[in-house]
Amino acid sequence: MITTSAPDPSAGPVPTVDIRDAARRVQRGAVLVDVRETDEWDAGHIHEARHLPLSELPAALGELPAGADILVICQAGGRSQTAAGMLARSGRRAVNVDGGMSAWMRAGLPVVTRHARPGRVT
Repeated sequence: MITTSAPDPSAGPVPTVDIRDAARRVQRGAVLVDVRETDEWDAGHIHEARHLPLSELPAALGELPAGADILVICQAGGRSQTAAGMLARSGRRAVNVDGGMSAWMRAGLPVVTRHARPGRVT
């Protein structure tokens, strides 16, 4: 299910996807970008995700494939909403994962540490 929200009226609506749809899209090859800080990532992240902290995202835009569907996730949805808006303004097809990693964990979906062990999200 996709909805839209506008955190900044000048940015326009940012598409949002729920956790279950995000998980399906990742399994089908969508690019998942985790914009949390390194300590958050190390404690627990989605195996298929790419780590690009929000502060580093502007400099790393070239690392993301043009034309790909990009799902953006953070802890609860705020930073990822900002990042998805930034990506959309740069011409990328980006959506915010509603509820972030907190919702991912509540849904019982897998999370791993940087050492590929079962992780946690706090």
